Amino acid sequence: MPVYTYLCSDCGEQFDLLIGVNKEKTEKKCKKCNSKKIKKIFSAFSVGKQTKGCGFKPTTCPSSGTGCCPGCH
Repeated sequence: MPVYTYLCSDCGEQFDLLIGVNKEKTEKKCKKCNSKKIKKIFSAFSVGKQTKGCGFKPTTCPSSGTGCCPGCH
């Protein structure tokens, strides 16, 4: 499930919400003042472990033979 960052227009609180994609709807309201006057904002995110190349084995790399994945070959 994705996590989105929101900003409350009433109190200025910035908070994250885990938004479900199934039947259960997440109530979108400020965690501090319970206002529903919130807006989604861009936030920084981190990426897990960085790998060199595309991460495929040389025999399964879609660019095998093209030379564009030096970390794999």
